[in-house]
Amino acid sequence: MSRITTRINWLWRLLMTGFCFALFGIGGLLLSLVWFNLLLIVQRDSVKRRSVSRRSISASFRFFLRVARFIGVLDYRINNLDALRSEQGCLVVANHPTLIDYVLLASVMPDTDCLVKSALLRNPFLSGVIRSADYLINSEAEILLTASQQRLAQGDTLLIFPEGTRTRFGEAISLQRGAANIAVRCGSDLRLVLIHCSEHLLDKKSHWYDIPPNKPVFTVDVRDRVNIHDFYDASQQEPALAARQLNRHLQHRLTSGLQSLSGINDASALS
Repeated sequence: MSRITTRINWLWRLLMTGFCFALFGIGGLLLSLVWFNLLLIVQRDSVKRRSVSRRSISASFRFFLRVARFIGVLDYRINNLDALRSEQGCLVVANHPTLIDYVLLASVMPDTDCLVKSALLRNPFLSGVIRSADYLINSEAEILLTASQQRLAQGDTLLIFPEGTRTRFGEAISLQRGAANIAVRCGSDLRLVLIHCSEHLLDKKSHWYDIPPNKPVFTVDVRDRVNIHDFYDASQQEPALAARQLNRHLQHRLTSGLQSLSGINDASALS
């Protein structure tokens, strides 16, 4: 590709990335101000309304990703998708390299729950989405464990990014213990998901206009299910100790899995 063509491609992706951010923000406001308020009127059952809200969010994310792929902003592939879609009563634990990781996963998990930061409730584009979907808030420590247990027991999947924030580019993954604590104290299995982006994009230190030289490709790799009974026996272990051991295992699995996935993607790019 010539230098001029490369530059034109970069400028196009810069403009379309701005368009995608505007599309995402406007979509969030429309859902919050129009659709979710309409649901309050036409659907009085709170459980059904929550399910419709989550499925609406998932559908809007699928639309957003298809638009982004069509105009050349990004590409993505999801491996072992059926395993993710069929999950019930399970924690879905993923690393968090970019701003759109939740979008990628929620787009293919139409009725998933999610543990979100309380700060997002102050975001005008997302607060209505979070409230209508009835996501769990991580600051509500006194009710978080009980609510998690209730939702997992009724068959919900609970999506958690145990790093707590996006990974800083070039730094090692460091997990907080929240996901491991919930898994141990609720007796819940975990499904591991690895997210890899081929380019440096939308991480903790990046701005939306920091466009990489090549189109980013996201790989979402759904891994095996971790059986909680392999790490915790209530008759023999303290929950806190089991949570620490499980957290170390999750960190090792995510780190080694990403190294392997990165190597595979690099080899594919060279071939």
